[in-house]
Parts: sequence; C-alpha cells; structure tokens
Amino acid sequence: MKPRFNASLYLVTDRSLAKKPLDILVEEAIKGDADCVQLREKNIDTKEFFEIAQKIKYITDRYNVPLIINDRIDVALAVQAYGVHLGQDDMPLKTARKIVPHSMVIGISVSTVNEAIEAEKDGADYIGAGSVFPTSTKDDISGIIGLEGLQEIKQAVSIPVIAIGGIQIHNAGEVIQQGANGIAVVSAIVSSDNPYEAAKTLKTIICSAKAC
Repeated sequence: MKPRFNASLYLVTDRSLAKKPLDILVEEAIKGDADCVQLREKNIDTKEFFEIAQKIKYITDRYNVPLIINDRIDVALAVQAYGVHLGQDDMPLKTARKIVPHSMVIGISVSTVNEAIEAEKDGADYIGAGSVFPTSTKDDISGIIGLEGLQEIKQAVSIPVIAIGGIQIHNAGEVIQQGANGIAVVSAIVSSDNPYEAAKTLKTIICSAKAC
C-alpha cells in the first residue's frame, strides 16, 4: 500500500528568484527542515530540465526527502522522482495515473471545492490549494481563495491539502490553523539570503500552529 503523502514544509523552486545556486539553496532548505522539494522549471528544454532534476534528486536522495517534478511526467519518470505535480491545464489526472507507476505520488493544483473533490475522486494523492494570498510568482490574481476558501477545500476532501500562494513567515501560522496539512512556499525560502534559517523559522511556526 502506498504511504500517505506527508509534507508540512514544501519547497517549490524558482531559479529566477534565487539568490544562490539551486543545488546549494535546496540543500540548505532541507537542512533547515524542508521536508519536500518540488522542482519547477519553465521555458527550458527537456535536456536541461532532466540534468537539473538529476542534480537535485541526488541531493534529495541523500537526505531522504521526496522530490516532486512540476508538470513534466517524462522528466519525473526519467529521474525516478517521488512524484509529479500537475496543474488544471496539464495532462488529465486520470490519464497521468495510467502512465506513472502506482508508487509515484501525483499532486494537483486546485482553486475550488469542485476541483478538489474531482481531484480526490480521480486519484490525486494530495492537492495544492491556492492561491491563498496574492503572490508575485503568479500573474493572475483572480483565483485568490483566501483563508475561507482554503478551509472549505480542506473540509471537502480527505487527502492532504498543501496551501500555496503568498505564504510568508508572517501568515504561515494562520494558514496551518485553518487546517492545511502543510504549506508550499517559493519566495519565502528561495529569495532568502539564508534558506536554512528561513526554512527553520517556517518549520517552527508550523509546529507551533499544529502544537506538535
């Protein structure tokens, strides 16, 4: 039986925002207790994405941290990643589930209760719910769900809900208090001068909010 996906501090990469080389950034964040890494690369060719994924997977494997590949099922399969994360405009979840091994986790982005319910029905292992707050990493602000929307999504499904979008140190605690199983962050860690300390601080906030 596949283990239930579990990640309270989920790092999503973005090299355009990074102040350090990606491999160094990822390792520092993991040392700071990030417990999942999603490799997100836009507008690069397959060969370069594959090579970056190989390098990052070497790091995540050393620390026994799951590596999720954003969008690209082919790259996820090629590097034997822990999972793949899909958006609403990517390959349909039902189709993806037929392609990837049963052991591979599939997450999907949702912004409505109906999308969340459908994702669970179609076999998603977890959902990324958002954007919770406005964020500079997404141009479209029409899909802001807020804390109320996050709570509604969480109540509608039984699979883990990872909140994403505009989550920073000052609001991470209230996101967890609304019932999210974890938070996905980009700039809060990627743009930090000290990814280790940023991750460590966020994890402390999460644990405090969960009373763990």
